[in-house]
Amino acid sequence: MKSALLPLVLLLSSLSIAQTHDSWISVGPDGGDVRTLSADPANSSRLLLGTSAGQIYESKDSGHNWQRFVRIGKGNDYVIDHIVFDPKQSGIIYVAAWTLEHEGGAVFKSTDDGHTWDALPALDGKSVRALAMAPSDSKTLVAGALDGLFETHDGGEKWKRISPEKSAELKNIESLAIDPADPEVVYAGTWHLPWKTVDGGKSWHNIKNGVIDDSDVFSIIIDPAQPQVVYASACSGIYKSDNSGELFHKIQGIPFSARRTRVLKQDPSHPNVVYAGTTEGLFKTIDAGASWRRITSGEVIVNDVLVDSHDSNRVLLATDRSGVLASNDGGSSFETSNAGFAHRQVAALIADPEDSSALYAGLVNDKQYGGVFESRDRGTHWKQISTGLDGRDVFALRKTGPRLLAGTSNGVFELVSSETGRWRPLDRVANEHLVLVRKATRTRKAVYRKEVKSGLLRGRVADIEVHKSRLLVASSQGLFTSSNSGRSWQGGPLLGHTDFVLVRATPKLMAAAGRNYLLASVDDGDKWYEAKLPGVITSIRDFAITPDGGIWVASREGLYHSQDGGDTWERSLRLPVVDLASAFYDHESNRLFVTAMNSTEIFSSSDSGVTWQHEDSGWLLRSVLDDHGHLIASTAFDGVVISSENPTVASGSAAPAASAAQ
Repeated sequence: MKSALLPLVLLLSSLSIAQTHDSWISVGPDGGDVRTLSADPANSSRLLLGTSAGQIYESKDSGHNWQRFVRIGKGNDYVIDHIVFDPKQSGIIYVAAWTLEHEGGAVFKSTDDGHTWDALPALDGKSVRALAMAPSDSKTLVAGALDGLFETHDGGEKWKRISPEKSAELKNIESLAIDPADPEVVYAGTWHLPWKTVDGGKSWHNIKNGVIDDSDVFSIIIDPAQPQVVYASACSGIYKSDNSGELFHKIQGIPFSARRTRVLKQDPSHPNVVYAGTTEGLFKTIDAGASWRRITSGEVIVNDVLVDSHDSNRVLLATDRSGVLASNDGGSSFETSNAGFAHRQVAALIADPEDSSALYAGLVNDKQYGGVFESRDRGTHWKQISTGLDGRDVFALRKTGPRLLAGTSNGVFELVSSETGRWRPLDRVANEHLVLVRKATRTRKAVYRKEVKSGLLRGRVADIEVHKSRLLVASSQGLFTSSNSGRSWQGGPLLGHTDFVLVRATPKLMAAAGRNYLLASVDDGDKWYEAKLPGVITSIRDFAITPDGGIWVASREGLYHSQDGGDTWERSLRLPVVDLASAFYDHESNRLFVTAMNSTEIFSSSDSGVTWQHEDSGWLLRSVLDDHGHLIASTAFDGVVISSENPTVASGSAAPAASAAQ
C-alpha cells in the first residue's frame, strides 16, 4: 500500500493551488453560435440560451444582456437544441441534448429554475434531437432520439417507447409537435419523412402525401387556434397542410438555395404570421404562407426564432456565428444583442508588446463574423478588423513593431489600417536557384546564373515567428522565411515534410513542427535536422523553447522535454494531466505555462518542471499568456477570458523532479 501511495504523495507535493475560477471573467468578443432560445412563461423578460458546448446563458432583460448561467452535464460537447419551460409549474425546465463526438445525449430536468440539473435516467445516453411538451398537459412530453420516440406522462419520472423497436423508418427523429388539445396526437419529423400518431404511439402512419420523398423534416408546428393547420419544413422546402397532415402543399416563395429551413415559428398573437429560419436568412409571411419575403441578409444562418408573447414586435434569432439578433419592429430591422454572450473559438491571442491595454484575437469557424478582433482596453470593448480577410479562419497573429500579421486558412495577411480594418495579402514566393550555364572544363570553372521561381504562398498558415530580422511561417505548403518584411518569401517542403503547424525561434535554437514531427536548426536555419521524438507521440499540439535551449513539447500523450536539441527526451511525470493543448514560456516571469484539452486549469512551473502550480480558471482553455503579470487565455468555446485578480499563478514548494527517459 505504501508503494502505491508514494507516487500520489510525490505528485501532490509538487503541486500548489492558486485562486479558483471565481476570479476569471469572459471578455468576448461577443457573439458566436446559438442553438436555441426560450422564454420563461412566468417572466417573459427572462430568457435562456443554449449552445453547442453544453452551456446555458441567461438574460433577465429580454435578451439585451446575457450572463453565463449553468453548464449541462459533465462534458463539453452537449448540443442544446431544446429548452422547454413548464408553463403550469414554475421552476420546472427541461433540456434536450445530444453530443457531437458520438451518439450520446440525454433529457435533463431542473426543478429550481435551472440552477441545478439531473439527467433523467430512462433517456440518459440517448441522442435526443427533439423534445415537445403537450400544451394541454405539461407533465406529458415526447422525446425524439436517433433510436426512436419516447413519452412520459409524469414529468419525466417514467418513460415508455412509443415507436416500434429497431424501426427502419421511425428513427433519427429531428422534430416533434403535439396537438394543442389532444396529447395523443403527435407529429414526428425524421431524416426521411413526417409521421403521425392519433393514439399516443400505438400506431403510426406516414403523412408523406405532397411531400417530396427523402425529405429531412427539421421543424413541425401546429396552429393552436386551428389545429388542422400544420406546417413542416424539410430540406426540400416548406409544406403546409390544412387537413391535419392528410395532404401537404409545398409553399412557394422561398428560394431553392434556402431550402434548409431549420425552424418554423408562429407569432403567438397573429397566427397568419409565420417565420422561417433558413441557412440563407429569415423569411416571414403575414398571410399564412401565401407569400414570403426575406427580412435579413442571406448570410444569416438561423437556428431558432423567439417571438415575445407580450410584444410581437420583439423577435430574437438564434444564429450561427452572429449570435443573437434582435428586432423591435417585427423583423423590419435586426441588431446584434450579444452583450455578455461569447461562444467563440479563439485560435490566436496576443497582447501588444508596445501597448499594455491592446489585445488581438483571431477566430475560426465564424466566416464573415470572425477574422480578427482588436481591443484597446484589455477586452472591455472589441472591434472587428477583418476587411479583406473574406471570411478566412485566423490561426496565428504576430505583432512586429507597428505591423500586425495574420496567418489564415489561405495565406499571410498584413493589417493596412486599424481604422478601416483592412488587410492585404503577403503571398509572393520567390525562390532563388542556380541554373547551369556552362559546364566546367579543364581550364574553366562551371558557370551558373541565379533564377527566381515565382509562386504564391497559399493554404493554411498556422504560425508566424519573428527571428532577428526575418519572418518565419509554418504552412501547409512548407516552412517559409522572409528577410524583406513579407514582400517575398523563400522556402517550401523541408526534409521531406510539407505540412507545418508550429515554428519557434530563439538565439540558440530554431524549430518547426508538424503533427508528429519536429525539425530543428542551431545555425539560424542554414541546416536542419529531424529531432528524435519519442515514438509514443502521435499529435504535437504546441511546443516552447526556453532560453537555455530546452524544448518542451505539449502533445496528446503529455509533456515531453529535451535539453539536447531533440536527441533525447523525458516525460514530465509531475504534471498531472495529459492530452495537452498548449505550452508557453514567458520570458518576463521565467515561467512555463501549460494547458490541457479537457481541463479548466492552468499549470505553471518556474523551475523547469520540478514543481508545478495550478489554478482553476473555470473555463476550458486552449492557450494562456502572461501579459506583464496578468494572465489572459483563449478558450475552446467561450472567447477570451482574463484573470481579474492575483495576476500570476502562485508559487509552490519545490519537490524532486519526476521524469521518465524516452
